[in-house]
Amino acid sequence: MLIRKITYIIVLSWLGFNLTTVNAQISPGDLTKSHADLEGLSNCTQCHILGDKVSNDKCLDCHKELKSRVNQSLGYHASSDVKGKDCFSCHSEHHGREFEMIRFNKDQFDHNLTGYKLEGAHAKKECIDCHKKDYISSNDIKKKKYTYMGLKTECLSCHEDYHQKTLSNECANCHNFEKFKPAPKFDHDKADYKLVGKHKDVECAKCHKMEVRGGKDFQAFKGLKFESCVNCHQDVHNNKFGPNCSECHTEFSFRELKTTNRFDHDKTDYKLEGKHQQVDCKLCHKVNYTDPIWTSKCTNCHRDYHNGDFKKDRLITDCQECHTVDGFNQSSFTVEKHNESEFKLNGAHLATPCFACHKKDPEADWKFRSIGKKCADCHEDIHQPYLNKKYYPESACKNCHTESRWSEINFDHNQTEYKLQGAHEKQTCRSCHFKQDESGPLHQQFADLPESCVNCHIDIHFGQFEKVGQIDCFACHDFKAFKPASRFDHDKTLFSLKGAHEKVACKECHKPTETSDNKIYIQYKIDNKCESCHK
Repeated sequence: MLIRKITYIIVLSWLGFNLTTVNAQISPGDLTKSHADLEGLSNCTQCHILGDKVSNDKCLDCHKELKSRVNQSLGYHASSDVKGKDCFSCHSEHHGREFEMIRFNKDQFDHNLTGYKLEGAHAKKECIDCHKKDYISSNDIKKKKYTYMGLKTECLSCHEDYHQKTLSNECANCHNFEKFKPAPKFDHDKADYKLVGKHKDVECAKCHKMEVRGGKDFQAFKGLKFESCVNCHQDVHNNKFGPNCSECHTEFSFRELKTTNRFDHDKTDYKLEGKHQQVDCKLCHKVNYTDPIWTSKCTNCHRDYHNGDFKKDRLITDCQECHTVDGFNQSSFTVEKHNESEFKLNGAHLATPCFACHKKDPEADWKFRSIGKKCADCHEDIHQPYLNKKYYPESACKNCHTESRWSEINFDHNQTEYKLQGAHEKQTCRSCHFKQDESGPLHQQFADLPESCVNCHIDIHFGQFEKVGQIDCFACHDFKAFKPASRFDHDKTLFSLKGAHEKVACKECHKPTETSDNKIYIQYKIDNKCESCHK
């Protein structure tokens, strides 16, 4: 008996020793904290291929953000310095929990290999100045405890927008990498207002004044008025000579005048009014100021811009019947006069500026004859070829729209095979017939729209009520609203509510469930056994 016990002890000791030896031979050491969840013999093949080394593919299957950039040939891991190497040649494992897998000499690292060259002030920054979670846009990457990924190369992804969205996001159009002030690339001659004369010597802040906007210091570089000198300069003449200082003055000095003429034109037979006050003398007095000028008709000086469109009895109608001396761009031709023409203005047409119809081409002259009377003569038929012409013959917009606004629809949907009921009657046409794809553009569809609810509405039940590939929403809902589910009868389910169950709130049995992609839905298909709920 004693000999048998001694034999058992020797065998067990041998087995314990050999199992420890085998485990040591398979796992050379503990994994780092990042991979600690992969510890154990059953997880070896998560990284290793049986009979082979660690697989790069398996590494990238977990590190999806890095895989995406490598596949796009972006970033340091797609550079010539890394491409073709095994992951473990830089990031080795089994050296213990506290081992740093990401190690490199920051002072000698060549940032050009990342695809973003550090220039100017960027080259003087410490890594941590930029590689911080504040600048990472991806929530998934931001969750990582330690990473150099996730930064964008746009200036505003790291730098505050000092201009508060008033200027372009392309900071490099004006600034370089050395410092934000001054902006050496900015050329005022390329702006809407070119600096001439004394304006070149004025400090920027004289025109672009500092202010506080949104609780922060702000300097306006856009939206400044410069149509008239008096936008900046005080009119010492109190508008006696009009707002256009440049008629008499130059940008080189207020004391430098273009003319010394102080003649009072009101003393002549033709008083200067409106735009005539701004016309250079020589445009009318081409030779001598004392030569007579015929002023009885506008056409004595101005050409017939309308090329005979307004002839009456073969005579050109004078400009003053529609215009004033305040400018040709403004008209005294009233709506009442327009409604005496062949095209009466109604609805939105009343608010439409004249040029929208009579000067469609900015480079061409105005046109008032033979411009069309049908909607399609002016408006683009955006429904062609999506909408059947039987609903609007000859592209007659009035069959569906009013003249007040495009969104005001008078179309009778009962003409179609789909009658609008309940909440559908309150929807706009665009809600169903205009869809936006993933890239952004809207697409129309009027014909062959499927009538199934899930073609428009999201199945928030995640297929729980699908039968033979179809989901019948009407089994529980009506057209008025999804909530409450007016047609639902619990007694028609596999579990009829009786007794105390009738008083239990739905949420007590049907609880939220999370999908594999972190979406939440209510679980309605549950086990109806007593012990499933009552423990």
